[in-house]
This record gives sequence, structure tokens and C-alpha cells, in this order.
Amino acid sequence: MRLHVGCAMWTHRSWQGRLLAHPLPPTERLRHYARWCTAVEGNTTFYATPSRDAVASWAQQTDPGFRFLPKLPKLVTHERRLADVDEPLRAFLDAIEPLGPRTHALWIQLPGSFGPADVPTLARFLRRLPTSHRYAVEVRHPAFFTDPRATRQIEGVLTDAQAEWIPFDTTAFFASPPTSDAERDAWTRKPRLPLRSRALTDRPIVRYLGRDDHGRTVEGWQHWIDVVVGWLREGRSPTMFVHTPDNADAPLLARRFHDDVRARVPSLEVLPQPVPVEPATLF
Repeated sequence: MRLHVGCAMWTHRSWQGRLLAHPLPPTERLRHYARWCTAVEGNTTFYATPSRDAVASWAQQTDPGFRFLPKLPKLVTHERRLADVDEPLRAFLDAIEPLGPRTHALWIQLPGSFGPADVPTLARFLRRLPTSHRYAVEVRHPAFFTDPRATRQIEGVLTDAQAEWIPFDTTAFFASPPTSDAERDAWTRKPRLPLRSRALTDRPIVRYLGRDDHGRTVEGWQHWIDVVVGWLREGRSPTMFVHTPDNADAPLLARRFHDDVRARVPSLEVLPQPVPVEPATLF
């Protein structure tokens, strides 16, 4: 039983010199982030498949207990929509192999136009994937959340493949109008979908978008505190990714979420201590 927490990225300009030491070479940034959080989303792999050497560096910078959620390339999920993808999928799987057990699951994020009529394509795709990995699917078509028949349909496919359904909870974010430039930008880009908090496997994954105001972010995740505590008591090991529009304090908030859960589940493992931003002095 363990709760992993993390952010959308492991480096951010606003963290430099404040949360993470600065300057840091690229080969050290992930190592320092991994003392704040125990997981990270793999958004960069959506845009380009990394080299094996780059991925090997990621593994070298993290402990075996750290978890990555690499996103399948957009060529596979968005451009070819899971069809005729053997070659790019093979290249992706080869590239991430150095992560070994650090790969928590492979993240299959599907476009909003991928709807109930496309579920058979998803089923065929999942059946062909190697069993050496776990898989987690994020859908954004509204019907999967509002049409009970469509919900049952995709849940059945995911359950058969022992794959998780990743909810991206933006309900707290869209509860009131934006108040900052970052929030206004996110307002136009982020999906507006109903709240979903049902786990299909023993390793549920949640993506949560709060606000730039800490208090409103914490207020919005109270539902998830209850859900995650329940999952832990059931013997599940969830992962929570905390986002805000500017992500300026996302690592702090991810740790705050872990602390809030641990206050109710004291047996939960303690997070590592961050590396000091400033070197220790004698005076």
C-alpha cells in the first residue's frame, strides 16, 4: 500500500532557485524533483519518442520506487487513432525500456473525438499490447461520462484488459471564473467533464487541476482525500497528480495532498526530504 504523488513535469522555471537548486544541469533536475515527489507525468513523450539514452538518464536519477506515467505518442493516439501503429509503438516501447519497474503504467490519452463508436478499436489495440506493462486510458468524449451505456461499454473493455481509467478532474477549476492570466489560458484549453472517481484496478491514477490560489486548490481536493483514503484502506495503491494553471507551487501542493492523506492513514510511507536549495553554511 503506497500513495505516489507528483506533477505534470519535473522542471519548471518558477521552481528554479526556490524549490529546486539553481543552476542545475539537465542531468540533475529530475533527481532533485524526485526528492519532492514520487511520480511524474510523461507528457513529453506525447510529442516525441525520447532516445534510450535519455530514458536511461531518467532511470539513473530516480530510485526504483519512483514512478513514471509515459504518454503514448500522439502519432499513435491522435493521428492514427490506434490503427496501423505497430512501428511507432514498437519504437516507443523500446525507448522506455530502461525505466524498468519505474514505469507505473503506459498512459493512453485519447482525443475528445474518440467516442463510443471507437471503443472496438480501443479493445483491439489493448488486446495486442504486451502484458509486460500496465495500461491506463484517459478519454475525453462526454458520452463516456454521461451515457450509462457508453460508460459500461468502455469500463468493460478496460476491465478485460486490466487497464485503469484515468479521470482528469477539472470540476474545482471550472467552479468559478478565472482570476489570473494562467487561469484564463487554462480556461480555454482544459476539458470540462463530470467528476469520476471509480477505480477499475488496484493502482488507480488521478489527475487533478486546482486553482492558482492554494486555499481553493485544497478545498477542491477534499473529495479526493476521502476517495484516496478509501482506496488505501481497500489495499489499493493510488497515484495523484496535482496541477494548477501556473504550476508554480505544484510540488508543494502534491506533498500537501500526501500529508493530508497521511494524517488519516498514519501507516502511509513518509515522503523523501527535498534537497536544500541553498548549500548548508557554518554560520
